[in-house]
Amino acid sequence: MESTRVDRWLWAVRLTKTRPDAAAACRGGHVRVNDRPAKPATTVSPGDEVRARVGDVTRVVEVVRVIQKRVGAADAATCFIDRTPAPPPEVVVPVARRERGAGRPTKRERRVLDRFRTQGF
Repeated sequence: MESTRVDRWLWAVRLTKTRPDAAAACRGGHVRVNDRPAKPATTVSPGDEVRARVGDVTRVVEVVRVIQKRVGAADAATCFIDRTPAPPPEVVVPVARRERGAGRPTKRERRVLDRFRTQGF
């Protein structure tokens, strides 16, 4: 067995929860094999690069071993090499918050809040 359908492989290695989800991702244009759009019946073989948008994350994996049946998570992890780039660090923006029940801000507190908002921190 040197090749299999991409929708079946995505499901077997647990990148998607169900095979219909994998097929829908292919039909929706969310899966690419070797930088070409993939239909559900596109074949994958060892050495191929598969890009699949799963949820909000685009996973980039290299096929190491082709399987057609769903296997345990430990076995599935050996079938591909994850080359997904690290997500960019999230910029933490401080948010001006007042304690609940503290009432309306005083004039001094309001000026501090206005200064905080205009400086862009």
